[in-house]
Amino acid sequence: MDKDILICGVGGQGTVLASGIIAAAAMVEGNTVHSAETIGMAQRGGPVTSHVRIGAKAFSPLIPFNKADLIIGFEPSEVVRNIGYLSPDGIAVVNTAAVKPVTASLSDSGYDGREMTEYLRKRGGCIFADGVRECENLGSVKFLNILLLGIAAGSGRLGIQKETMMSVIEKRVPEKFKEANIKAFIKGCEIGGK
Repeated sequence: MDKDILICGVGGQGTVLASGIIAAAAMVEGNTVHSAETIGMAQRGGPVTSHVRIGAKAFSPLIPFNKADLIIGFEPSEVVRNIGYLSPDGIAVVNTAAVKPVTASLSDSGYDGREMTEYLRKRGGCIFADGVRECENLGSVKFLNILLLGIAAGSGRLGIQKETMMSVIEKRVPEKFKEANIKAFIKGCEIGGK
């Protein structure tokens, strides 16, 4: 399998864990994987981007522009910022719940993500979900990363078996959160399969 997946969000949303789960699951299935993270000001709510390249054709961990098969976006403005990586036939999984950056808070810009989401809707090639609302229904927004992985898996675009993903999630998350994370993944699969 050859697959290029870009994961983007802001610090604290679990993007690095999500990329680690994808990479580990792809390796369990016998694939070569290269990955790289750009975390910058992640501890201050800044952008976080992870590149995961799966397959023998990937000689570098960084995805070239217009080559990503899948973008998993934890925040709408981060998807817009990274949309140039998406291939013409690729798709983006987009969490519509915005995270107001520090700069927007300081300038009282009124950013709520709607303009970014509307731009992406017009562009097409996206699966949208209010991941925060879905996770609140599951008990915590801390499962957002796993929910979005489930949506990607449910869409069929991740290219990794759902059972493999669940097995890796069970190994990677703390024992006390395993059951809740598996529920979030299954819920995401349901959303992605619609």
